[in-house]
Amino acid sequence: MAAKWAPDSWRSRPIQQVPDYPNQLALKAAEARLRKFPPLVFAGEARQLKSHLAKVAAGKAFLLQGGDCAESFAEFGADNIRDTFRVILQMAAVLTFGAGMPIVKVGRMAGQFAKPRSSGTEKKGEVELPSYRGDIVNGMEFDAATRVPDPERQIQAYNQAAATLNLVRAFATGGYADLHSVHRWNLGFVKNSPESARWEDISNRITEALDFMEACGVTPDQSEQLRTVEFYTSHEALLLGYEEALTRVDSTSGSWVDTSAHMLWIGDRTRQLDGAHVEFLRGVINPVGLKCGPTSDPDTLLRLIDTLNPDNKAGKVTLYSRMGADKVEQHLPQLIRAVQRAGKVVVWSCDPMHGNTLTSSNGYKTRPFDRILREVRQFFEVHAAEGSYAGGIHVEMTGSEVTECLGGAQAIAETDLSDRYHTHCDPRLNASQALELAFLVAEMLKKERIRVGTRLAEAS
Repeated sequence: MAAKWAPDSWRSRPIQQVPDYPNQLALKAAEARLRKFPPLVFAGEARQLKSHLAKVAAGKAFLLQGGDCAESFAEFGADNIRDTFRVILQMAAVLTFGAGMPIVKVGRMAGQFAKPRSSGTEKKGEVELPSYRGDIVNGMEFDAATRVPDPERQIQAYNQAAATLNLVRAFATGGYADLHSVHRWNLGFVKNSPESARWEDISNRITEALDFMEACGVTPDQSEQLRTVEFYTSHEALLLGYEEALTRVDSTSGSWVDTSAHMLWIGDRTRQLDGAHVEFLRGVINPVGLKCGPTSDPDTLLRLIDTLNPDNKAGKVTLYSRMGADKVEQHLPQLIRAVQRAGKVVVWSCDPMHGNTLTSSNGYKTRPFDRILREVRQFFEVHAAEGSYAGGIHVEMTGSEVTECLGGAQAIAETDLSDRYHTHCDPRLNASQALELAFLVAEMLKKERIRVGTRLAEAS
């Protein structure tokens, strides 16, 4: 029997990546205020996402998850939210053509404020300060006062998440996501990129299909799917006091739901079996993600899956493979085989970003785009070899014209990184690179569809 769970039972477990708040009374006061705030998302939405992810686990849909590395207070604005949402729509359209199946769209937004750190402190010269842990905790500026964890930032994060959700829901259901608008989704700087012609071709094909459907009497007024999209939010459940404060009882089932986002995940640094983060997320009904890196071992992974999803329900657990381009073939097959042998129902998604981070010769933290593409290719190839389904991608990206990741069709070089290096934490794909990645994944999905079709034909 599993130990009894409560929203605060994580507090008795060992915890990693916790900020050191000097004013505990202020922290408790901020969490008490959050407990009285309205939920950001609803249990029914989380259940709906879980049902979509169950289809992904069955190979009948594909998960597209993307957004900012770490949302910031300074860059918060309608244009940034719109541009990122628009690129995700474009990527989803490209993938739909490649996969010929529904694309489940989940944003890293409206809550992705906290970041894990490899060290608790940062040193410049002789000065050593607490590390920047995301705007929900402290400030990025290397200043003693700014780096002190401030509980009031949780209130600001909640308010920004609420405003972001309000705008995203308006975009998703208010006409902006109408498929008749595909030609208007293109960002100005993407029009000048090598991906523009490929996007225009898909846009034209979508328009032709819509014209045909309308000639047959199927119009947007009659089909909600043509003019709206289902869009969900997610973030790493890192700051557990914030998550606990926004966890409520679902009135329809009596179960607990974390209303800070539809989907939460556990990072590579916080997936300890006896740890606080696993303890917290085992008790909520939200879909849960789990990062799997080169240090993941099959036995521990199976125990984590059992802890998070003891009833083996489809759509509950998503495993994010984040190996690094040089380590996929060495480490991923044994994890897939263990999951298959145990009969665990999971979604496998590729995070090609975190294992491919390096420091350029001029001191910028960056990610080579060719390594990102290589990890994605190997992810699909390994799954094909193991008879498993490569069900998703999880990328850090933005709709802004940044120069943070090397390479891509724009051939961003080390000397270009300083042009528009705006990230508050890790380097992100810009819109052009994100589209380029989507085209590659579409090709992989098309090959997978052909492979499965051939196998079924041979079996019959």
